[in-house]
Amino acid sequence: MNFTYPIRDYKDVQRLKNYYLERSEYRNYLLITTCLNTALRISDVLNLKWSDILDSRNRILTHIIINEEKTGKSNKIFINDQIKYAVRLYIKNCPKGTYVFDNGKGRHITREYAYMIVKNAGIGSGIGGAVSCHSLRKTFGYHAWKKGIPPALLMEIYNHSSYTVTKRYLGIIQEDKDTVFNKIKL
Repeated sequence: MNFTYPIRDYKDVQRLKNYYLERSEYRNYLLITTCLNTALRISDVLNLKWSDILDSRNRILTHIIINEEKTGKSNKIFINDQIKYAVRLYIKNCPKGTYVFDNGKGRHITREYAYMIVKNAGIGSGIGGAVSCHSLRKTFGYHAWKKGIPPALLMEIYNHSSYTVTKRYLGIIQEDKDTVFNKIKL
C-alpha cells in the first residue's frame, strides 16, 4: 500500500479544491471541501446524510455529529464557512437525495469513485495523481499544525489513540524542522 502525504502548499490546496468549482461540478467540489475541512475519513464523509448537515427547514447546522465508522467514537465537527458555501452551491444546483454524496440510486458514491474524483482533481489542477482522499485528511492536520494548533488537539480531532500516529499524519519533513531552528535565535 502506498503512503499518502499532506498537500503542503496552500496554493495547491486551493487549486485542487477549486478544480470542480470552476467546472460547476458542485457535488465533487463539496466532497473535496468537506474532506479538507473536517479531517474525517472518507468512509465517514460518504455516509453523511442531508439530515447530518441541514435542519428540517433546510438551514445549515452548526455542527456535524457522527459516530465514526472505524473507531465507533462520537465526533462533533464544526461546519465552517467553506463547507457552508459548498453546501449552498450544491443544494441550489443539484437534486437532493438521502445521502449528501448520492449516487442517484439512493446510496452514496463508492470509496473508489470518491478516490477517482480526488485523483482527477489532483491531475487536472497540476498537483499530480498521488493525491488521495486520505491526503485531504492529512492536509487538514498539516495546515492546522503550521498555523500553530497544538498536536495534542489534532490528536483529539483525529480521534487517534496515539500521538505517534498523529505525528505521521502531520508529515513533518526536514524543511519544517529547519524552519524551527532558523526561528529560534537565542
